[in-house]
Amino acid sequence: DAIPSADQIRITTSLKSQRGSVWTKTKSIFEYWEVEVTFRVTGRGRIGADGLAIWFTEEQGLEGPVFGAADQWNGVGIFFDSFDNDGKKNNPGVVVVGNNGKLLYDHQNDGSTQALASCQRDFRNKPYPVRVKITYYQKTLTVLINNGFTPDKDDYEFCAKVEDMVLPSQGYFGISAATGGLADDHDVLSFLTFQLTEPGKEVPTPDAEIPQKDKEKYQEQFEHFQQELDKKKEEFQKEHPDVQGQPGKLFERFFTDDLFETVSDRELRQIFEGQNRIHLEIKQLNRQLDMILDEQRRYVSAVTDEIAKRGAGFPGQQGQASQQEIETVVKTQEEVVRQVNEIRNSMADTLRLISGAQHPGSAAGVYETTQHFNDIKEHLHVVKRDIEHLVQRNTPSSEKPKCPDLPPFPSCLSTMHFFIFVAVQTVLFIGYIMYR
Repeated sequence: DAIPSADQIRITTSLKSQRGSVWTKTKSIFEYWEVEVTFRVTGRGRIGADGLAIWFTEEQGLEGPVFGAADQWNGVGIFFDSFDNDGKKNNPGVVVVGNNGKLLYDHQNDGSTQALASCQRDFRNKPYPVRVKITYYQKTLTVLINNGFTPDKDDYEFCAKVEDMVLPSQGYFGISAATGGLADDHDVLSFLTFQLTEPGKEVPTPDAEIPQKDKEKYQEQFEHFQQELDKKKEEFQKEHPDVQGQPGKLFERFFTDDLFETVSDRELRQIFEGQNRIHLEIKQLNRQLDMILDEQRRYVSAVTDEIAKRGAGFPGQQGQASQQEIETVVKTQEEVVRQVNEIRNSMADTLRLISGAQHPGSAAGVYETTQHFNDIKEHLHVVKRDIEHLVQRNTPSSEKPKCPDLPPFPSCLSTMHFFIFVAVQTVLFIGYIMYR
């Protein structure tokens, strides 16, 4: 289920029961090595599943039940487990599990019975991509992790270490992921592999590691790409004859600017998109507050009319007994109207700030608006409770509210009166016609 793209590979999408993996095509011949992996695990839920794994195995584990890769592998797997299968509340975590090709992975216990080393790290939904550095040198495997809280690429912290670990002399690197009942997006942004050598030991030249057949194929691909590039340059020059200077560099800059954006451009775009969303949300909230203010005004008017009616209809002890409660309701309503007016003023200030210069202090206005809106909700609950209590006090328990009596229905018109009426109307009509 892996989906490749130009800048990353989505190992699994946030759908249930997905499996995906990426593996090197040829075996690594490094005796000692180091890999740096950059990935991102994101999901909408508070808990994710299942997780992601980084592999170095003797054979490719293309598909299987262990985080999307095959079980009974010969090598090592570094598991970034998101889901807590054993219920010990120690996930998300990082677990290092070795295998000689005969062991079955213990899913129920999250591999704790087979773990050679582990650490508890939360790698989901971080502001920056998570970076992992795995080093195998002189039979010692070390795992360092950058939790994704900082853009500093070298800000690693120790996670796990396994000594006296024997791995296959040659093997495949791979990365896999899987989802279950819950799901996350597992994206891999980079996978860099380095060869480590002992001090003083001669390093083989890069030309010696690439077969002659592959070199010829790469050279042919490069020449084909160069021809396509020259052809596009010529087409660009024909379409833009007015361009002066160095058309080649202008051509490259033109296409590069269209296809790629810098880190600062991307951050600015994200900031403005966030500000635009805040602006739209505040406008929506302002409209809702206007509706609430209109409702409150109508409500105050209705309560005032009700007070006047009850004062005229119950001049006795009941009206006197509920006078204090009525005053409390009126005061609460006035307080609600005042709070709504304050929120409208705060909304207007915030909208001016966001619409004008995109001022960073608008976040404080949003926070104050949220507090005012919570106050409004509390006042509305108080008003509702006071009104219900007032109605219960003024209505006797044994007496249920009745609908008003209908007025007497008028009697039907008799036949004689109807004919007399028609005759009179006819005479008047004929007389009017004759007069005309």
